[in-house]
Amino acid sequence: MDGKRVRESSVVMSQLMSPQDANIAGNVHGGVIMKLIDTAAGVVAIRHARSNSVTASIDRLDFHHPVFIGDFLTLLATLNFVGTTSMEVGVRVEAENLITGERRHTASAYLTYVALGGNGRPMPLPSLILETEEEMRRNREAKARRETRLTEKKKEKACQLKAENCP
Repeated sequence: MDGKRVRESSVVMSQLMSPQDANIAGNVHGGVIMKLIDTAAGVVAIRHARSNSVTASIDRLDFHHPVFIGDFLTLLATLNFVGTTSMEVGVRVEAENLITGERRHTASAYLTYVALGGNGRPMPLPSLILETEEEMRRNREAKARRETRLTEKKKEKACQLKAENCP
């Protein structure tokens, strides 16, 4: 199985925020942004695997600034790491005020996806070809996050098996 370049699966997705996207405070609801993040990241995962891919975890989702009705939201989603059957996608969310031209980095997220074969089970993935220093840096950081996730998962499993294993 040949490897794939990061740019082959990356996606840029944009959407104008409208009143139906607002929460009771009048800002765009965080859940609306979360769904867009999951959609953009899912496209990246499916493009890389060329197969159905499901969200396994959201490692981190940070909101930096509010998004307002009328903002033009742009999501930049990129593959950071590929393992045997799972992959990490990073998503950067920017909001643009179309009147002033001001752009704000409003959110960032890291999501893990698992590719599923025709039998509904995890399937092997093509490797990731890293070409730039930025891609290599993102890959190193993703590997560190993966190690943390795996360590936490072991702790959670031990806790589920025996209450005395819980912190």
